[in-house]
Amino acid sequence: MKHTEQRKRLRAVFAGTKCLSPASVYDGLSARVAESVGYELGMLAGSVASSTTLAAPDLIVLTLTEFADQVRRIMRAADLSLIVDADHGYGNALNVMRTVEELEHAGVSGMSIEDTALPTRFGQPEGADELISLDEMVGKLKAAVAARRDASTVILGRTAALKVEGTDGAVKRARAFAACGVDAIFVVGVESVDQVKAVHEAAKLPVMVGSAPASIKREDFAAAGARVLLQGHQPLPAAIKALKEVYTHLYNGGAPADLKDRIAPAGEMDKLVNAAAYKNWQRDYLGIKGKG
Repeated sequence: MKHTEQRKRLRAVFAGTKCLSPASVYDGLSARVAESVGYELGMLAGSVASSTTLAAPDLIVLTLTEFADQVRRIMRAADLSLIVDADHGYGNALNVMRTVEELEHAGVSGMSIEDTALPTRFGQPEGADELISLDEMVGKLKAAVAARRDASTVILGRTAALKVEGTDGAVKRARAFAACGVDAIFVVGVESVDQVKAVHEAAKLPVMVGSAPASIKREDFAAAGARVLLQGHQPLPAAIKALKEVYTHLYNGGAPADLKDRIAPAGEMDKLVNAAAYKNWQRDYLGIKGKG
């Protein structure tokens, strides 16, 4: 599927009336697994990319090149419409333009640029979110929109203002972001449907919601203008838990056969890695004959 078609599919979600949750993916294989159960939307978070690429925490030590390379690997393997967390755009407004260029080329359908001051400055209180000025953020978003080459690519202005400045601050920023020409507003720190509704009505744009109280249903967010709701990034820690259990079993002398009910069958693995196609290519181009 061409990237423009994937992007149009994401745009259709933001133009619709439902609120969907994307699959949190981290590499080509996880993206294919997500597709195999029916997902059409995927999400690659900066924290997940840092964990899987560097085995490092989400402290903006991952580079744009490393992030874009991971996106390319995912998009080579999958047809998901992929939203990515582009953090602060890896620098100032000019760096944001480079970020948009690289991530578009890598195949993303949508990307968010956030107003959090990153990376952590010297002496900043631990755990405290600090925002860049609204003027600086407006410059970043205008640069992002100007750098976009495919009009179908979705640019999201992300704000942490709910956690720092409250609803009034988030509304002010959302309205300013909308004036920059972004396609949607991404809000984090949501505690109520009313906050989402206020942002949506101020910006006149669809909303993407980060983590939110489990008590709030997607239908309620949909009625308030939200079209995408993240549900965390459980697949990666789930995979880590499974790996640790299998490694521990084998390290302690357990028999591989005992893992039969805890691992994917060979046929499923073959399907995920497109083994049948490779077998045909080996036959057609390498002259390798099948058994029997």
